[in-house]
Amino acid sequence: MSRPLRVAICCHSINPRGGVAHGLAVGEALTALGHEATVFAPDPKGRGFFRSTACETVAFPAGKTPPGDVAALVEAGVAAYVAALGAATLKRFDIFHAQDGVSGNALATMKDRGAIKRFARTVHHVDDFRDPRVSAMQHRAIVSADAHFVVSRLWRDQFRLRDGIEATVVGNGVDVGRFKLGPDGREPSLRARLGLKGAPLILSVGGVEGRKNTVRLLEAFAQARRLLPGAQLVIAGGATLLDHSAYTRAFDEALAKLALPGEAVVLTGAIPDADMPALYRLADVLAFPSVTEGFGLAALEAMACGTPVVVSSIAPFTEYLAPDDAAFCDPLSEGSIANALLAALSEPLRGRLAERGPDVAARFGWARVAEAHLPVYRRLLEEAVYA
Repeated sequence: MSRPLRVAICCHSINPRGGVAHGLAVGEALTALGHEATVFAPDPKGRGFFRSTACETVAFPAGKTPPGDVAALVEAGVAAYVAALGAATLKRFDIFHAQDGVSGNALATMKDRGAIKRFARTVHHVDDFRDPRVSAMQHRAIVSADAHFVVSRLWRDQFRLRDGIEATVVGNGVDVGRFKLGPDGREPSLRARLGLKGAPLILSVGGVEGRKNTVRLLEAFAQARRLLPGAQLVIAGGATLLDHSAYTRAFDEALAKLALPGEAVVLTGAIPDADMPALYRLADVLAFPSVTEGFGLAALEAMACGTPVVVSSIAPFTEYLAPDDAAFCDPLSEGSIANALLAALSEPLRGRLAERGPDVAARFGWARVAEAHLPVYRRLLEEAVYA
């Protein structure tokens, strides 16, 4: 079966999160390779996807759910998908591919009802939910799939040991046409709009979350600021469907205890996608000391812009970054994070990382990621035809 494939890529939301960004980029790369890819997602507020795309997208209505009720959110997402992907739409596609637990549960439900025969699932990472209902939903969205993709060897090995699942590692990519050296004119207005007056600027991407290790990063920043009194910590992003309120309270308490000047820490909230390359270029270093990541795409985006990065000395970062590509730290040690920040901000390491970053990022193209999906897609299609 060598004809072009018709692929429905299903995401949990239209927000600028890693799984959604990955799904959109894979859809664009598949389209560039001559396939027909459409990215779907529920869109309660009718805003549309966070950026324009070179592939077809469908953002469909979804019911609103109470904040923090993840089980209700998944159930609403399943209902919205079932309503949006009617019989006529389903007939258009050869492959159905979920990028997360919401769309994974939706496709599992459609499979149970006989509306589709098979589906694929990309598992970017697994969350630790206290609610047993949500944990069960997360598990169902994984084990119900007929083929699995992961973005790192770390998660391939995790699923092999835990569930006996053999997943295909597809990795991640970066658009070096957008994330690149040199200003694009957005920098001065973005600096003024966000109140970025510090020097150096330490950037964190992903909002305030436990797996992003934001509290330890804050405490490490306070340590580093004793030597760099003008430093500013910029925490960007945070658009999420999950409830991080307990961790946010812990962050607020830590910030109050540190008694830093008001301008020392800036929480920007969600940043327009078009502004992200400029934000990376404004930063003197990207601080990314996560304790859990599927891949850590922001690290590559920052490196492509010539911004040095500090990352955790754990997989998946150690899979695709060599010792000379970044400043590595122990994510469980505030002192180690602070030392890595100071090293990445100082010569000669700063200059070496800034020079090396674009070359490293250039090795990660989205076409390669899309091509890694094709053998599995074709196998699923053949199995569906002969089932």
